[in-house]
Amino acid sequence: MEREELIRKWLDNELDPKELQLFKGLDDYEDLVRISDGVQSFRSDLFDTNSEFNRLHKTIEAKNQQKNWLKPFIAIAAAIVILFGIYQSFNIQGTEISTLASQKQELILPDNSNVSLNSLSSLTYNEKEWDTQREVQLQGEAFFKVEKGSTFNVRTTTGLVTVVGTQFTVKDRDELFEVICYEGIVRVDHLGESFLLKKGDRYIKMDGITTAKTKTTQLSPSWITHTSSFKSIPYSAVLAEFERQYDIKIIATDIDSKQLFTGSFIHNDIDIALKSITLPLNLKYIRTNRMITLRGE
Repeated sequence: MEREELIRKWLDNELDPKELQLFKGLDDYEDLVRISDGVQSFRSDLFDTNSEFNRLHKTIEAKNQQKNWLKPFIAIAAAIVILFGIYQSFNIQGTEISTLASQKQELILPDNSNVSLNSLSSLTYNEKEWDTQREVQLQGEAFFKVEKGSTFNVRTTTGLVTVVGTQFTVKDRDELFEVICYEGIVRVDHLGESFLLKKGDRYIKMDGITTAKTKTTQLSPSWITHTSSFKSIPYSAVLAEFERQYDIKIIATDIDSKQLFTGSFIHNDIDIALKSITLPLNLKYIRTNRMITLRGE
């Protein structure tokens, strides 16, 4: 295996035991380790890792015919480029918080805004630039209580939600995009559309086709109190949420998963929860370990 590839895999923690032994056999192994330990004390300005590494790689090829003593130096220089790139990338990406299946987490942002993450969700923000740009990237679902101040942005893969100080929920799952405003005013930019939501307004788009703007009387999302509630939602989305909350697999190949469901299920008793999502639709289920199979009567 090429030296550069070994260095890359080492930096990414991807070496298998055999490759690790090869890496430890490099002449400059100890130097690379010392560089890795020390590089965290440096700060880098904008740094293009790929172009710099390619430039050094060409240097390695050009110097291939030179004396052997140059090779360890060039390899170490390449490692420095990669390590600085990783450090700079970390700086740009900032802080990331993620939740597992059946897990929820609450966090406080640098301006004391409060965020509650639902199961299998992640939130990323740059703490160092927070004073000049209040912005987070969301995958999954979260409930926000935003402190008043400058504009606060929530970016998802399909939309942008902008507020100043308010309370709202953003859900961006594979099957639907939903924003509910509980307090204040929320601006939503989604797939070419832009509109404002006031207190009690709910915007939902399912499968990229169905769009609805309805009202809600809730003061906060039900999942905060360990209950998932649905109003005219495709059954497939209900089952997906059930899987997230109970870390379980559901087989529903023999039923109509596109039918709309209105109801709820709790998060702390799987037997009661199963009855809540099957009895209204006259469905039966078989539960085996971490798998549930649904079928019609």
